[in-house]
Amino acid sequence: MASSATAAQAYSYTRPSGLDGGLLGLSTSGGTTSGGPQAHPHFFSGVLTQAAPAAAGLIALADVARTRYFQPRPTGFRDPVVTCNGDRLRMESFSACGGVYARLDVLEPALDGDVLERGTTNVDVNGPLRESLARVGGSDPLHLAVGADEMAVTTLDGAVVEKKVPLPERWLRGFAEVQVITAGFDPRAELKGPDAVRFLRSLPARSRGALWAVPAGRTLRLSSRPGPGAVCLAGPDRLRTMLPLLRFARALRAYGPPATAASGPAASVWELELPGMRYFLTLSPEPSRGFSGEGAVLGALATDEAAGDADLIGALLSFEPRVDPDLLSERSGLPPDRTKAALTQLGTSGRVGFDTAEAAFFHRELPYDPALVAGLNPRLRSARALVADGAVRFTGDAAAVVTTDGGERLVRFEGERATCTCPWWFDHRGERGPCKHVLAATIVRRDGEPLAGLDAGPAAGLDAEAAR
Repeated sequence: MASSATAAQAYSYTRPSGLDGGLLGLSTSGGTTSGGPQAHPHFFSGVLTQAAPAAAGLIALADVARTRYFQPRPTGFRDPVVTCNGDRLRMESFSACGGVYARLDVLEPALDGDVLERGTTNVDVNGPLRESLARVGGSDPLHLAVGADEMAVTTLDGAVVEKKVPLPERWLRGFAEVQVITAGFDPRAELKGPDAVRFLRSLPARSRGALWAVPAGRTLRLSSRPGPGAVCLAGPDRLRTMLPLLRFARALRAYGPPATAASGPAASVWELELPGMRYFLTLSPEPSRGFSGEGAVLGALATDEAAGDADLIGALLSFEPRVDPDLLSERSGLPPDRTKAALTQLGTSGRVGFDTAEAAFFHRELPYDPALVAGLNPRLRSARALVADGAVRFTGDAAAVVTTDGGERLVRFEGERATCTCPWWFDHRGERGPCKHVLAATIVRRDGEPLAGLDAGPAAGLDAEAAR
């Protein structure tokens, strides 16, 4: 296990993944299944009926995990997270800089075999396997086994290799932020195969500032200004892992928030439809911004109510490919707003993701120690420390003074929106989530009084805003 100071989760494989005689074996680490935790779970054994696009998709996913798009420099490998939801396999990774989230969904039409278990684990995509996958071509079936006991692996010395890889803390924070941000996205554009190929191949390798993809007939044109129906495309070079997949492309879809002439940079989702599969890239609003610092989850986590509701909602999940919040609300007896807040809370420990293609949540379980999760949002920890210290004083129903080392900060509420006089708010205007002062005031406003005995935790490792 990695040191708690780095908050990284270490995982291991009993042997390397490999491709031997048409059998693709993906070795798994420890994970969680519908039957509970397992050391090396076995999820699927059967045929991938679309071998070439599946192999290319796996390589693309691994390429994202080892790439630092902002200030490029050599990085180590990070192995994808895989979830078996019964009718599909979802494989997910983040870029080394944390600003790109990639997911490959292998859907039921491309799977022909036996689902052995439902659950989530990590799979080993190593250098030799990448080289083998690169040689897969044509439409010949490829046998896939997710689980160590199902595969045949040949190494030069015949040894069984155990590999330990740290899964970074920022991945967990990124998973949480992505599912909250993209849950508010709508489809903005769809390009059919040939148009999708032409658009992606025409993208500039580099671009200063955010570009906007504006619908123009059957395609999209790039503009420096947003407009109705536009989708933000910050760092178009971050879509380059899609280029090797273009020969299989059936359509390209873009998702994003509503855009106006006054819109600033925003995250976006780009979905490439492949035969029996979907490949997604979610881009942060700027290449320099990783998802782990966006702060979109903080508002829903500001009270203990969400944590209690999450325990109830979490007990009702069973690795469904589509989680229906309305059904969960009915089954749990919670109102819809508290159900959605509970799903956000579950996202902070990696238990819930969001699929923009189906506009639905899905259940997964990341291999993180739940005891570490509470310390992964420094702004929230700082806010709770302010509450515990009695630093929040309301001067009216909609105004509070928060006393910090940097002086007094004035927080004002206008309905559900709040503003602050601190440097963080001045710099970001709420676009990267609330500051610690707004969070602290929100906690006191909702709960009525400071939370007695609240563990604020150590200040080490706080981000730049939390230290102000």
